[in-house]
Amino acid sequence: MFTDTHCHLYEEYYENIAEIINNARKKQINRFINNGCDNKSNLEVLKLSQEYKNMYAALGIHPESVETYEEKDLLFIENNLTNKKVIALGEIGLDYHYTKENKDKQLELFEKELNMAAKFNLPIIVHSRDATLDTINTLKKYDLKGVIHSFSGSYETAQIYIKMGYLLGINGVITFKNSYLKEVIKDIDLSHIVLETDSPYLTPTPNRGTKNEPARIIDIAKFICELKQISLEELARITNENIKRTFDI
Repeated sequence: MFTDTHCHLYEEYYENIAEIINNARKKQINRFINNGCDNKSNLEVLKLSQEYKNMYAALGIHPESVETYEEKDLLFIENNLTNKKVIALGEIGLDYHYTKENKDKQLELFEKELNMAAKFNLPIIVHSRDATLDTINTLKKYDLKGVIHSFSGSYETAQIYIKMGYLLGINGVITFKNSYLKEVIKDIDLSHIVLETDSPYLTPTPNRGTKNEPARIIDIAKFICELKQISLEELARITNENIKRTFDI
């Protein structure tokens, strides 16, 4: 019924990934986009995508890895972008939360990855934290599509991304008591969102504080259904149409 469009199913986080996938399937979460963030995780998500029929890989270098990645890591990504199970460049983007001192390096890496996405005509999965303006201005240079992962910005920012053709990735943050995101999503048509967990992070209420997993897409979905006064079946139909429009799955 549902797809987790952004998770990090790595062995360092989960002792038994098969069990995690089985838990999700019991809740009717039947597809997974597993996102890499450095060379080690890119290797792992690629391997897992071959092992599980309904798991797909996004390969990328996360901005937090900007000081440690090597050019050969980008070459590995490029060499695997024709793999049928690799459906996006991700998780890529900008993150100024901890420091802006390496801003120029982050922008350079981001553009290298965006150029790859353009070359191979692939969608992107974009991380943007405390870097909204630079993210928007950089994306405007390209004619790409994809998802703004873990969107938690204003209605005005949402409209900018939507007009550029991007979907908004909505996860457990929307269920948090002090999150303003629910007010933003109330006014946005569901044709512009997809659901994600960002597992093992951002566990939705009522399990906040525990390790997240794709099965909890159902908690996010129920929250949005109550917010928008629609059925789970309708939300599944709409979000799956959005996914089909953006990704080759």
